[in-house]
Amino acid sequence: MNYTLHQLQIFFKVAETKSITKAAEELFLTQPAVSIQLKNFQEQFPIPLTEVVGRKLFITDFGQEIVKAAEKILNEVHAINYRTMAFAGELTGRLKISVVSTAKYVIPYFLAEFMAQNKGVDLIMDVTNKARVVESLEANEVDFAMVSVLPKQIKTESVELMQNKLFFVGGMQHEKLNKPIKKEQFEELPLIYREQGSATRNAMETFIKGNAFSIRKKIELTSNEAVKQAIIAGLGYSLMPLIGIKNELRTGELQIIPIAGLPVVTTWNLVWLPAKKLSPAAMAFLEHVTATKETIIQQKFKWFEEY
Repeated sequence: MNYTLHQLQIFFKVAETKSITKAAEELFLTQPAVSIQLKNFQEQFPIPLTEVVGRKLFITDFGQEIVKAAEKILNEVHAINYRTMAFAGELTGRLKISVVSTAKYVIPYFLAEFMAQNKGVDLIMDVTNKARVVESLEANEVDFAMVSVLPKQIKTESVELMQNKLFFVGGMQHEKLNKPIKKEQFEELPLIYREQGSATRNAMETFIKGNAFSIRKKIELTSNEAVKQAIIAGLGYSLMPLIGIKNELRTGELQIIPIAGLPVVTTWNLVWLPAKKLSPAAMAFLEHVTATKETIIQQKFKWFEEY
């Protein structure tokens, strides 16, 4: 057998994502490149590693054994790299963060300088809904999580970062308004919701329930980008975080529709478990965020004050 570390890495990522397309995206490779390397890797084994059933990719029992072996090998390679950098006096290790989908517009700014200064640190970041973020934190799968509403079911330590403002948003098809819409006007509008488990959905449901609004029509989508495009296309209206619609507000593709009780204002927090033994890389990142957050907010998010 003559497989390479590159092929092991690709096979492991395909097994992890159960998708050639997703593996290619996460590895910053083209889909054909991943398919070719996966085929070359498979040719070195007499037993199938994967199978496709109903257009879905599955890892065979034998493939799962190879996945376990590949993970051990790749971890050893990472360890060698970290030891080499540590010997040279560089900060090394993995930084694992899980963030709610709206936070993907915020957290990169708090990471950029830190990652540039510490090239021996590998970043693994999962962008998902609040329910999954809390699960990964509770299961001790990550160093930090970033949420706009602190989880009540688990005890956490936290650092406040910046405000999260949610407004009621419509597209160009809605007339421009200078005064808040009335209850009966709101109830005539088709609404677009995020999926269950989303903090944005929870905020929208709480707002509607608190005002005793009736719902005329409901559409459910699984990402803020999907909601944004649906609003632009004229499918409906939704409560959206300001952070994700800056450009569309300025180009006029979206508009904030005034309504009493809005915006909903929460705060993004970087959170971690009190009992978590933070690695040197995680501790260094926490210190970096604490020391630089005010400067980053002033430099990158001063436009928030316009709304």
